Amino acid sequence: MDQQTQPKRQTRVTCGPGLAPYLRTELEDLGFEIRSMDRTGVEIRATNTEAMRLNLRLRTAFHVLQRFGDVYCKDADSLYKEAVALPWERVIDPNGFISVTSSVKNDTITNSMFPNMRLKDAICDRMTKVAGKRPDSGASVDKAVVHLHWVKDKARIYLNLTGRKLSDRGYRKIPCLAPMRESLAAGVLMEMKYDGTRPLVVPMCGSGTIGIEAALMAKGRAPGLLRGNFSFMHFLGYDEEAWGKERLAAKKIMKKNEPAPIILSDIDSQCIEASKKNAITAGVDHLLEFHVCDFAETPMPTSGGGDVILHGEYGKRLGDDDLELDYKRIGDFLKTNCAGWDGYVFTSGKPLIAAIRLKVARRTPFMNADIDCRLLRYELYQGSREKSVDSIS
Repeated sequence: MDQQTQPKRQTRVTCGPGLAPYLRTELEDLGFEIRSMDRTGVEIRATNTEAMRLNLRLRTAFHVLQRFGDVYCKDADSLYKEAVALPWERVIDPNGFISVTSSVKNDTITNSMFPNMRLKDAICDRMTKVAGKRPDSGASVDKAVVHLHWVKDKARIYLNLTGRKLSDRGYRKIPCLAPMRESLAAGVLMEMKYDGTRPLVVPMCGSGTIGIEAALMAKGRAPGLLRGNFSFMHFLGYDEEAWGKERLAAKKIMKKNEPAPIILSDIDSQCIEASKKNAITAGVDHLLEFHVCDFAETPMPTSGGGDVILHGEYGKRLGDDDLELDYKRIGDFLKTNCAGWDGYVFTSGKPLIAAIRLKVARRTPFMNADIDCRLLRYELYQGSREKSVDSIS
């Protein structure tokens, strides 16, 4: 079906907590009208081909969910009764494979897997009745995925057109301790207004996620080009030709110019080795410079300014005196080595932020998994030796 004749369907694009404003910006840049936004997602209308484009190009999203039906159900049995009446034969391949995921808040449900099973039964029973055959089913999200969002007596059933989360780019084969999710790294870089025109230095780089995401952004490379499989490919009506055109269009908008230097360092040689291998998988290793050293010894470009971001340890180690000493050293490094640059620290915990002993120019809240974090921005003026401790929000 031609793009202009395809119907636009109600679509929810999900994201991690706190990333919705950045996801909204991405969607608006792609020309979509925002219908509503909440903490973990944005509502739009999109055609099937546009949904392919979203899966291909979005950096801060988790899933692209297309509304299939709304049902009223007080319990699992009424969910089955309503769902079995939906026209699943229009979208499900009887020779294919399906899985069901869910988010449920209903007092009658005590086993979180039970709604999944009942919805799966409804789909398969409908397919058996109408098509004479039922698809295989299981937990894998690599084929056709159906998602149930059920609150009290109202449920919305979606076709999950993504499958595995978009944040799982596929390049991070070797993670290091407490890695930052790729979509979060992209959101952090968007908050920094990073565009590749200024040098970026990432001490304490871990598995290299921030640097790799920066390289992908600087080159304008769609993150979905790293993946060969999406859930939309396994629903009926998949247009392989349209998908090929979307991939070609994404490749054509990649920037030919090389970005300003992106420098990664870590004191752990295994992390640097992991970063190199991950960057090779992502196809951006030639854009990154790697160093095994203490963060305070990270080589800084000598001409002009740029951005430097440190993602130190926090969470379980809060209250550790050695950790607070590390953060004092981070403050010293920013003052001594990064004058004239914009400095950023991604962390959590008032004691750690206070230990940096620099005035915070801006603090932006983020969530890293279930940890409440802040991206702290420091304006590091030439010759500044300011040591004031800012209050923490």
